[in-house]
Amino acid sequence: MKGRQIRVQGQVQGVGFRPFVWQLAHRMGVRGHVLNDPEGVLIIVAGPDLDGFEAALKAEAPALARVDQLLSSDWEGEVGDGFQIAASRGSGAETRVTPDAATCPDCLAEITDPAERRHGYAFANCTNCGPRFSILRGLPYDRAQTSMAEFQMCAACRAEYENPADRRFHAQPVACADCGPRVWTQPASDAPIEAAAQALLRGQVVAIKGLGGFHLAVDATNEQAVALLRERKRRPHKPFALMGTEEMIARYCAPNGSEWKLLRDSAAPIVLLRGEGLPENVAPDQAHLGWMLPYTPLHHLLMAGVGRPLVMTSGNLSGEPQVIGNDEALDKLAPFADMFVLHDRDIARRLDDSVERADPPMVLRRARGRVPGTLPLPKGFQDAPQIAAYGGQMKSAICLVKNGQALLGHHLGELDDALTYDAFLQADADYADLFDHQPELVACDMHPDFRASQHARSKGRPVVEVQHHHAHLASCLGQNGWPLDGGKVAGIVLDGTGLGPDGTVWGGEILVGDYHGFERVAWLQPAPLIGGDMAAREPWRNALVRLDQAGLSDWADQRFADKPLTMARRAAQTGLNAPQSSSVGRLFDAVAAILGICADGQSYEGEAAMRLEALARASKGLRRHNLGIRIPIKTIEVGPIDPSDMIRSTVNGVQAGEAIEDLAFAFHLWLTRAIEGPVLTAMALHKVETVALSGGCFQNALLAEMMQSALSDLPVLVHRRTPANDGGLALGQALIAAATRLKADQR
Repeated sequence: MKGRQIRVQGQVQGVGFRPFVWQLAHRMGVRGHVLNDPEGVLIIVAGPDLDGFEAALKAEAPALARVDQLLSSDWEGEVGDGFQIAASRGSGAETRVTPDAATCPDCLAEITDPAERRHGYAFANCTNCGPRFSILRGLPYDRAQTSMAEFQMCAACRAEYENPADRRFHAQPVACADCGPRVWTQPASDAPIEAAAQALLRGQVVAIKGLGGFHLAVDATNEQAVALLRERKRRPHKPFALMGTEEMIARYCAPNGSEWKLLRDSAAPIVLLRGEGLPENVAPDQAHLGWMLPYTPLHHLLMAGVGRPLVMTSGNLSGEPQVIGNDEALDKLAPFADMFVLHDRDIARRLDDSVERADPPMVLRRARGRVPGTLPLPKGFQDAPQIAAYGGQMKSAICLVKNGQALLGHHLGELDDALTYDAFLQADADYADLFDHQPELVACDMHPDFRASQHARSKGRPVVEVQHHHAHLASCLGQNGWPLDGGKVAGIVLDGTGLGPDGTVWGGEILVGDYHGFERVAWLQPAPLIGGDMAAREPWRNALVRLDQAGLSDWADQRFADKPLTMARRAAQTGLNAPQSSSVGRLFDAVAAILGICADGQSYEGEAAMRLEALARASKGLRRHNLGIRIPIKTIEVGPIDPSDMIRSTVNGVQAGEAIEDLAFAFHLWLTRAIEGPVLTAMALHKVETVALSGGCFQNALLAEMMQSALSDLPVLVHRRTPANDGGLALGQALIAAATRLKADQR
């Protein structure tokens, strides 16, 4: 009987795919074998209904698997009797590494069942869940190459590991209380999880070692405990993330179907949900709370002991990366924590929690549970060489291109911080080693002073320098599968700042372009950034220049009488440390300051804009305001968008005592309409039919919804799997570099 060779490519190693194939083969009565190799999973099979067998491989694949491609061909060789799992071949460096996965229902049932041998065990896992990327030290992915190497399996765990019918077959982190990692507390306790729960119930701060780093936890229902954590971390306003069971989340929020689905995803991200009922200081002045379900057995056991939702915020010194080592935690987190929950399974790499929205779908931070997942390159990029792209200065992430896939790495943070830059360098070496990556060329932002750009130029490879907002546009195109030669689109790119080719600072751009290039067709009327980077920290500076442009200097003098206005205006006029900028992010800051929102300073990045969005969503008279003119389609180029009418209308509203919520919404409405007109004009002039939305301002869900609604008659591309902010920048850089090389190769 003629056999069949089936090649399965995708995320198919370390996810229980081979035992799944073994079980499927026995169920369907086919013969042959299955093995892992550098390309994925290889199956040699013979028997009845091979078409049905092949279809089931994709339709019934394990929960953590992702089948990208299934290739089959006739097999003329020997197949043998029965069905076996054969030894792996090759190093595996071409295959995918599976992201860490939240505790599955079967393991959760075990740790909560007194009759099970893993009852109460904080490190239960199987092929369907548990640590993967966070414990990996090298490839191929087996126990010896992970931080589980020092834990020798007991006989019972070994039997499970070697049994193809068991869900722990070849689960590399498999362990139990007899042979695996252990938990302890400092101060010491004979019952560490119970002791930690009691400390939390007493209002203390507990540092907890998780999958990708330490969290600082307090009882989220205890206002004094939350205030204590804020005081110790010197974090007065930035919202805290929350962890709770499904019952707890339902008590404070009303998630819809898509939100529950995302909460229950194996990645277990932090999901932004509308909610109330917890102390205001958990997320001051915000309508949304960031919730995640427990995603390790340790979390589940701790939550059961506390019985209340917990604040779970990153365990780090301000501005530094998250702490991952026990000694490091005891040193750096000592000023914050009253108790430490420690364990002896090392964290191989630092991974923050991912942050996402479900409605509309949006990735705000791509990290634990999502990396190192890959994205297939769009049509036309299949011959792209190996490329490394290094992103921007903020929300740093690295992207590798190899074999038709893009690997967008985990969130690293702000490279201004020395320790974060060290983590960036480590990640570059780490990814290159893990995935046997040897780039032919590298890509970076065109800003000469960005640390990521300087690093790219030090690699000794040809460098493609990419304009910041072009990279944003390309990132959105790439994650939507826009083909290499799919034609141009109109890109609306709104963010904080990025260096433009004209030497000014861009940030409110309407572009027409593709991977090969772009044209700037409209932009926000520039204004000086007084004090350079200080303008991003002190919104009054942005309000001052916009008020002066609108002819409202007298009102600005009254509003900001306590500020050094003469000096600030002199800097704006001379351009001394006051570069011109079209930033929409700074326009948000300006309007917030006019409305009296954190005018003196922001305690965290984006605070003014986030508070403005929350206020706008609370507006009762959403349709009463029309602050600006709907720009008609013209037959000439559109040029700059002047916000002065909107600024004057906003000040009039303040003087008339109008509700701040309505004025915040009116600004969102004006911005949507002010952009809509030039976009339609640009599309008509340049004969393009599709719009792409990118840049950090589109993490504002209200703005994103309003912009999509305004353009509802058009195809609109948005970010869903990659961040619209600078966390997705490296993907766009990599695609532009690939397009540049592929075009050069055709000459």
